[in-house]
Amino acid sequence: MALLAECSVNATPGRRIVEVYDADAYLGDEDAMDSAEQQVVAGNGYHLYLYSLQPDIDVEVTIRIWDTPPPPPADNEGTIPVSIESETGTLVVNQLSIGPAGQTSLPRPGIYEGHAWWTGRQAAADYYDATLDQLTPDSPDDSLQQAWRSSPVTERYVLDLAYTRPPEPTDDEPDDS
Repeated sequence: MALLAECSVNATPGRRIVEVYDADAYLGDEDAMDSAEQQVVAGNGYHLYLYSLQPDIDVEVTIRIWDTPPPPPADNEGTIPVSIESETGTLVVNQLSIGPAGQTSLPRPGIYEGHAWWTGRQAAADYYDATLDQLTPDSPDDSLQQAWRSSPVTERYVLDLAYTRPPEPTDDEPDDS
């Protein structure tokens, strides 16, 4: 298992969602987004949606490209198989309320398959709820922003992917087969 590429970005999960998509896949998918609420990570082929239990504390999103993805670590909180097609060879990590947090270039355009896994999800939600419970009318105006920036927990989502095949031809491209 050789690691071919890796990119990590911090993203705010606006509406509790962080999205990963091909740079040309602009239109979202409400059904896949709704599925992420149940599955934590869900997609439609061109988009992956990562569902956090809180909407304000940055999460870390790591995309790793392998020749063969390794198994998820034993201490993960959950894992699910994923697939994403990238016609451009560029994946964008998007914050729904703010815009792109970053992007990464893949070794080549194509379909990448593997799994997503996560850690710190419940702990970040617990910290979020506890912080809101401690808020008083006398709290300084910036106390919440400071609390989110100084969270003792990192909520992390990792996509371990491997190239499996070229992208599917679009309707306006000739099929060479």
